[in-house]
Amino acid sequence: METQRQKKIGGVIQKDIADILQRAVIDGGLRGTLISVSKVVVTTDLSIAKVYISIFPHKNADELLEGIKSNQPLIKHELAQRTKNQLRRVPELLFFIDDSLEYIDGIEKSLKGEDNPIENPDLLERRKKS
Repeated sequence: METQRQKKIGGVIQKDIADILQRAVIDGGLRGTLISVSKVVVTTDLSIAKVYISIFPHKNADELLEGIKSNQPLIKHELAQRTKNQLRRVPELLFFIDDSLEYIDGIEKSLKGEDNPIENPDLLERRKKS
């Protein structure tokens, strides 16, 4: 169960990281790529923030995630600059791909097509636990 404080800090981080990543995409010349931060979960001791991001088009997702992870110290520094009046300490940032949109898309395609996952459940990928 998340406390109000965790939710509040998660919200602050979510807004600022979304800004930082969007700017990085534009500066990196990746126009046409959308990055959104779908969720931020902060641990109870406020030391770690798990940042879930959606990337569209999805084919660039793994490559972009690697770039984001390798630039984590810079992102954390930028976040610290932006939140210095709200956060005493910026949590460690862990980045994950939020695959829920692709998962939903897969279900919709299966339901519309001949491949009916209700009759043949092996058609749907197993959802990765995060």
